Amino acid sequence: MKSERVLITGISGFVGSHLAEYLLALGLEVYGTIRWRSKLDNIAHIKDKLNLIEGDIRDSYSMAKAIAESEPDYVFSLAAQSFVPASWRAPSETISTNVEGTLNVLEACRNGKTDPRIVVIGSSEEYGKVYETEIPIKETNPLRPLSPYGVSKVATDMLGYQYHQSYGMKIVRTRSFNATGPRRGEPFVTSNFAKQIAEIEAGKRKPVMYVGNLEAKRDFTDVRDVANAYWQAANHGELGEVYNICSGKAWRIGDVLHELLGMSKTDKIKVECDPDRMRPSDVQILLCDCAKFRAKTGWTPSLSFKRTLNDLLDYWRALC
Repeated sequence: MKSERVLITGISGFVGSHLAEYLLALGLEVYGTIRWRSKLDNIAHIKDKLNLIEGDIRDSYSMAKAIAESEPDYVFSLAAQSFVPASWRAPSETISTNVEGTLNVLEACRNGKTDPRIVVIGSSEEYGKVYETEIPIKETNPLRPLSPYGVSKVATDMLGYQYHQSYGMKIVRTRSFNATGPRRGEPFVTSNFAKQIAEIEAGKRKPVMYVGNLEAKRDFTDVRDVANAYWQAANHGELGEVYNICSGKAWRIGDVLHELLGMSKTDKIKVECDPDRMRPSDVQILLCDCAKFRAKTGWTPSLSFKRTLNDLLDYWRALC
């Protein structure tokens, strides 16, 4: 029996690499798009098992080629400019990459030979400004994005809805809250903290931690649980619908820092605020309700946040 085929755009990224790992373990044939300058460190351990296709989501021709070559049964649209602070510095690039890129993927699928189930990956940043009376955040909450990245994700979300409605395409949309774990990029807060601690332990920097806003609260989920959630969404999600993916618990960033410092092998690390790490406007709390997704798929996170932080810190220790 022929194995089902999956195409992951942005397969060499943080979530893409974990999703590829997860799907390979299920016995699926995994294809993925990479750019010519993509770093392949995240998939080095599974590269020989993957079918990699060079292409950029901003280029409609290369996306059409990727769909034609892979003939996928499933498509996970993960490639994006995903770092919120970078969207302030490069708003035009963020919008063009995320919105036009998603459009190119959907058009390629619409015109391809197969009729794949597609998961369009959104973000908690779509909700943006949330009032206390609106917590925990449900899929019915108003979308009030507070960053160019958030705006771009609202647009990709709506493209997924429109393409399902207009063309009957098999699209499920997700709004994922903060994913973290091993291989998370350095710019993201949990990984940045873990890397600083690992470098301090290794004697590569002075015992000073530089931080931004410690009062913001975020709903973190282990990336390995997120990979499972995307697969559940693809197989069991109602077509055209949108689902929150989260742990259902909000962690204050200062408390995350406290947890990581408690895992450190070095005492007396000083904490200093770095103004450059502060955003022009910041979402103060992201606390999610994913009852709709759990009821539909039966999914639930399996890894504790402390386990996630410990694995993340060990990941950076190994690199130091």
